[in-house]
Amino acid sequence: MTNEPRSNGPANPAASARGAELASDYTVSLHYDQRLYRQDIAGSIAHARMLGRQGIIGETEVGQIVDGLEKVRAEIESGSFPWKPELEDIHMNVESRLFELIGDVAGRLHTARSRNDQVSTDTRLYMKQASGDTISALRTLQEALLGAAEANLDTVLPGYTHLQRAQPVLLAHHLLAYFEMFDRDATRFAAAQASADVLTLGNGAMAGVPYPIDREFVAGELGFSRVTANSMDGVSDRDFALEYLSAAAISAMHLSRLAEEFVIWSSEEFAFLALPESYTTGSSIMPQKRNPDFAELARGKTGRVYGNLFAMLTTLKGLPLTYNRDLQEDKEGLFDSVDTLLATLSVATGMLEGARFNADRMRNAAESSYVLATDIADYLVGKGMPFREAHVIVSALSDKLIDSGRYFKDLSFDEYSAASPLFEDDVMDIGIDSSIASRDVHGGTAPDRVKAALAEARKRLGEAG
Repeated sequence: MTNEPRSNGPANPAASARGAELASDYTVSLHYDQRLYRQDIAGSIAHARMLGRQGIIGETEVGQIVDGLEKVRAEIESGSFPWKPELEDIHMNVESRLFELIGDVAGRLHTARSRNDQVSTDTRLYMKQASGDTISALRTLQEALLGAAEANLDTVLPGYTHLQRAQPVLLAHHLLAYFEMFDRDATRFAAAQASADVLTLGNGAMAGVPYPIDREFVAGELGFSRVTANSMDGVSDRDFALEYLSAAAISAMHLSRLAEEFVIWSSEEFAFLALPESYTTGSSIMPQKRNPDFAELARGKTGRVYGNLFAMLTTLKGLPLTYNRDLQEDKEGLFDSVDTLLATLSVATGMLEGARFNADRMRNAAESSYVLATDIADYLVGKGMPFREAHVIVSALSDKLIDSGRYFKDLSFDEYSAASPLFEDDVMDIGIDSSIASRDVHGGTAPDRVKAALAEARKRLGEAG
């Protein structure tokens, strides 16, 4: 039997080549982190100026580096920059191009920094801007809510619990509920912005750097209010990203609730509003239909924002200190949530600004219902009856009306008297408008309270800038 020579080469060279290509592509983040080019270049310019100011590199070198970086930025913005995926990320692409433009002096730029603190700084700069953009978009939506509320001060509709008609309210009061939700969102994004407002350059790979750097100078150049206190925490911290994602998930939930009401209210069964045609689409088979697709997508996109939050939490949950390559996974979902939320806020604003509310339909829905039941019970309480007893009596009246297909406005005084001797003639004055007017407490739906709330909301929005 002849012994065949053994080979240490791959059994399938083609498969091996494909594997090597996959392995190379697996670590590439350029396709999404190139959007950080402004932040990356700004951070590098500030770092170079600090190195020169501290005498770590020469001023001539600083000038060459800054000029080169500004050329890189111009190339990227003009679309002529030679992106190289094999260099993996934005940082190495910028650095490689800088070498091509100014030569070996480009190597001086990376003195006293690591990609670990560099990427963290880039991301924090991005998140500060993204948080500010999100707050601005929320304020624009709040402005649209106030405009719609002010235009519908006298519009009445049934308020709902369990999606059952419950009590009459003013549409303006209903819309102001969303103003409050989005106001809380803006507060959360302001907190996320403050959390990102910490410079991490100077942390090095994880232990700090052995150079006489001036971190406060760099912070001032980049607009950071403070610097990190611990180098190990600095390079591994992504709480600021989690805070944005958490705020985004809550805000997306609020947008989904608003979108759900747009979907329901624009249905033929409700017909409380008509969405602007530009925010609906037709059916491929049913010519009569105008589908609330934008509202439905706003509702549906909430899931991906939730998913990005949970993805980040899962990525971070088992990481030992300090930097781990897992942290490369922090950006794609983060960018997606920023893009998705900003787009959805814009869509919600457009739908609201163009919506036509059907005041007659809303009022008729309130009147053709049993939303006055609580007012009738409260009337008996005002005559001295315990509320629980009043509840039983009015519940029986409601059942009687439902069985006969009538409403409280159809009851005669004799029928009220038969239910309780405490009813007097003035019970006949109870109606939709008196019900609303009676909720004259701070935060209530009485017209004067809603007008005051609108004025206060507009003042708050103005002060928020």
